Amino acid sequence: MSKTHINVKGEKFEINGELTYSEIEGSLPSAQGLLMNARFIQGIFDDKDMRERFARFGRSVYDPEKNTDDLAAALPEWYAHGLRSFTVGLQGGGPVFTIDDWSTINNTPFSDDGKSFDSAYEGRLERLIKAADEIGMTVIVSLLYQAQAHRLKDGEAVRNAVKTACAVLKNLDCSNIIIEVANEHHVGNFKIHPIIHSAEGMSYLIELAREQSGGMLVGCSGGGGYSNREIAKVSDIILIHGNNCTRQEYYNLIKKVRSFGMNKPIVCNEDSPCIGQLEVSLRNGASWGYYNNLTKQEPPADWGITTGEDTYFARRMAERIGIRTPSLRFEDQYYFQGFERDITIDNKRWIRLASLYPETINYVEFYRNGELIDIAYDEPFMVNNVTTWIQQPCIISEQDKEWKALVYLRNGQVVEKKVELR
Repeated sequence: MSKTHINVKGEKFEINGELTYSEIEGSLPSAQGLLMNARFIQGIFDDKDMRERFARFGRSVYDPEKNTDDLAAALPEWYAHGLRSFTVGLQGGGPVFTIDDWSTINNTPFSDDGKSFDSAYEGRLERLIKAADEIGMTVIVSLLYQAQAHRLKDGEAVRNAVKTACAVLKNLDCSNIIIEVANEHHVGNFKIHPIIHSAEGMSYLIELAREQSGGMLVGCSGGGGYSNREIAKVSDIILIHGNNCTRQEYYNLIKKVRSFGMNKPIVCNEDSPCIGQLEVSLRNGASWGYYNNLTKQEPPADWGITTGEDTYFARRMAERIGIRTPSLRFEDQYYFQGFERDITIDNKRWIRLASLYPETINYVEFYRNGELIDIAYDEPFMVNNVTTWIQQPCIISEQDKEWKALVYLRNGQVVEKKVELR
């Protein structure tokens, strides 16, 4: 019997019949009814063809069972800071920093005709959903991912896969599940399946998923800044992504979706490490989804609240909900990220400046051995920025001993953060 029951009432979420966060003494009314979430998309990840290439980041082997169990063990800490949902993908997501061709990853529970479901994936998914259920969390289960689209042979196989996945979810007899039929249905390799790629086809799949799951909440996301009225109309929750949006563009997206007049929850379940977007969401009645591509989407993920961006997101989330956390000294509100011992492959490091209040930063200068190498003007403040979720690596040589970030705040102060490699 499920302990956690998710339902919607207008634009707001209820868990066990009460507005989310209303059970927390002192919670802010502006947060009640929202569903703060994170993209833990690789929670049941495997690569059935080349698992050994994910034995990295300090691990001698990649064990998909341990990966799932580690996430389950980390959930209570996230819950304590206010996280009430996370997205896990049946077909995972893209390791954006380390794998160039995601289609080479064989990460799918479906047979090519969509009629069968891998029992190992089913076992991991069940453990994760029930671990979340036990502590009062919900799980957004994303069924389809574009990099695995070629593993379903045709449109009939896609329909079968949706039916098969929904049968697996229904059989769990858990009421803490939300279904995302596809992660960003109109991007990438989804073009080979018009039933996913088109709004008309996706609308049909949303209705199919609702029917086959026995009435679970269903939606579907598009790429950053995308919305579609037809898909929103058939969805129970309106899923949006904020990737590569400025704060103004993200606000405009929320405003546009609300102008549809559908009185449904608006949930961003993928953005970036741009913690400033959290503030935009909460001020405008939309739930926000944190996406750390470095610590949470490069298998094997570190599922805990790691130092830096994870910590600052967790603290900002708690602060905006009304959950008290110990105060931080001013100098501890900035962290020079990417130099952790195991976050490196082939001498590559992904270097950025994380902050508790990134909105207060004007720009950040990055120095290597005293030489200016880059300037970041927008969050996330990264060396070699490409988008809000992608950056090119720095190749570290033996001569690269001193790294420094000068953080220029909007109030005129300058904060220096320095790392010395030995």
